Amino acid sequence: MALTKQDISTAYPLPVYNYKVEIDGEAVAFSEVSGLSISYETYTYKESPVESGTPGPRIMHMPSQGTPASITLKKGIVKGSSIPVLYQWINSIQTNQIDKKDVYIRLCDESGDAVISWKVINAFPKKLDAPTFDANSNDAAIETMELMADNIFMEES
Repeated sequence: MALTKQDISTAYPLPVYNYKVEIDGEAVAFSEVSGLSISYETYTYKESPVESGTPGPRIMHMPSQGTPASITLKKGIVKGSSIPVLYQWINSIQTNQIDKKDVYIRLCDESGDAVISWKVINAFPKKLDAPTFDANSNDAAIETMELMADNIFMEES
């Protein structure tokens, strides 16, 4: 059975390699993004049974507070763009003074248009790792930044 282009675009999953990252409205190239997780802490609630007549407490697990998002971004070090993008942001941190930014990760279709976006709210850098230096390797120099954020929202474009 032949499928139309429209059928394929709505029925098949999008490839994971075609994405864009925007930090505070500015596009930044990253080779890997991970940690886009939405999760909640849980609370265990115990009550004594009243009507069922079964012995022992009735145990219920309930969601409580949302856990803060922790996102990891990896990119190759590029002369002229690595220091202004990530290093200056983390270097600007002072006690109780931080420039929090919204970060968008947009999964795109084959034409480069955003299909699904993850909006990371009030993100700030908590860690910036330099690449591992190895004289026996010819891999690209990759820096890693960890962000902490208040929340993550998903939206379709």
